[in-house]
Amino acid sequence: MQIGIPKEIKNHEYRAGMTPSSVYELTQRGHEVFVETNLGAGIGHSDESYATAGAKVLATAEEVFEKARMIVKVKEPLAAERKRLTANHLLFTYLHLAPDAEQTKDLVDSGATCIAYETITSPHGELPLLTPMSEVAGRLSIQAGAMCLQKSNGGRGVLLGGVPGVAPGSVVIIGGGVVGSHAAQMALGLGADVAILDNNLHALRKLNRTFGTTVKLVHSNKSSLESFVRTADLVIGGVLIPGAAAPKLVTANMIKSMKAGSVVVDVAIDQGGCFATSKATTHEDPTYIVDDVVHYCVANMPGGVARTSTQALNNATLPYIVKIADKGWKETLANDTHFLRGLNVCAGKVTNEAVASNLNYDYVDPASMVL
Repeated sequence: MQIGIPKEIKNHEYRAGMTPSSVYELTQRGHEVFVETNLGAGIGHSDESYATAGAKVLATAEEVFEKARMIVKVKEPLAAERKRLTANHLLFTYLHLAPDAEQTKDLVDSGATCIAYETITSPHGELPLLTPMSEVAGRLSIQAGAMCLQKSNGGRGVLLGGVPGVAPGSVVIIGGGVVGSHAAQMALGLGADVAILDNNLHALRKLNRTFGTTVKLVHSNKSSLESFVRTADLVIGGVLIPGAAAPKLVTANMIKSMKAGSVVVDVAIDQGGCFATSKATTHEDPTYIVDDVVHYCVANMPGGVARTSTQALNNATLPYIVKIADKGWKETLANDTHFLRGLNVCAGKVTNEAVASNLNYDYVDPASMVL
């Protein structure tokens, strides 16, 4: 198969769809790989390292799209990239379509086959291609929040770990999944006072086995959210409904009730965000203030630690890329119901139920597309 990896063009996005070692795995299996020049500049890999791995280095993204059958990326395609997609393309990347009507329309119109990393499942009910970036984003959310709390950055001037004789900062994490648990690990490591809110009792019991009494574990409802958000120094939003838009759990009134200079970090912003006052920002201009509360809503947080993120993502995606390249997407998805759940758009049809529901498309069973 002909596989193409264009350079990411989202603001301050330094990750790469594939590392040279991943490229080598594919070329050794007889596949052709085309990469855009400077693909690995942000992760410390030169064009020569990709060429040594067997890739053909091309001067432009247009050439990559023209020569490749499968396009492997990290972030959702921006408008300029979507214009290059045709019905002959298979796109394999993060899509986050539910809150993005414009992207969904363009992908539907392109006729391309679009498989989203974030909706592929595992036999254990996990999201194996979302997990590594959720781990990174969860840990990074505490770093970002700690920086935003500094007075020079608009925050309250609170050190999360405190010092002897001075109480630590209060961190409230909404959602006890992968993002939440990794955020808690980082916050505890800094010495913060940590609470996790979740409405899933099974998740809370699992967190209890991990953290014991070092973290306050709270059943999430409107009353508990209002109480904990109001008194927090830092609130992390890590709520996920696979494929669907994130629920707006924290209202504008809750934000207004928070202490001046407190911080919210919305890790769910890729799916629309879980704070009513959230809007996507970039690494170039990451924060804004609403009602004296600092909002950090960068939509590609892991891109800020591109070396770690790219390697972690490639570790997870490579086996799936190899399967498609070796067997073709139809045969691969027809024989793997968990992989099939990644099919979001195909031949002008929306094949993810949550996306169809959120954006008012007719839902088409993905199984019907692989017959």
